[in-house]
Amino acid sequence: GLPAVRYMVLTGFPDMTFVGGTMKNTHKVAELKKNPHAAISIWSGKEFTDPYVEIKAKGEVHEDLATKKRYWNPMFESYFKSVDNPDFVVLKFTAEEITYHEPKMMGQEVWKR
Repeated sequence: GLPAVRYMVLTGFPDMTFVGGTMKNTHKVAELKKNPHAAISIWSGKEFTDPYVEIKAKGEVHEDLATKKRYWNPMFESYFKSVDNPDFVVLKFTAEEITYHEPKMMGQEVWKR
């Protein structure tokens, strides 16, 4: 099938991983289990000339309690109620390639793992 866009709030880490929470029965979980390749786009949303980032990543679905506790964010409570919720899963994306675009300079930088 065709790639699908899935809106998520992710937290980035220095090791170039990005983590977010979702419900186990979502389309994005099913899609990642079939094909772990994902694309992530980050932009401030302020000015069209602001820098933006495109990330090619490999995604993983984590259902184990240790991983869920490691990445639990208190903001998740309003959506998932508790870290023990069996329907709550963690999606972890590991960047394979990052392209940083600087529109004002008409340039870009590429980083590959």
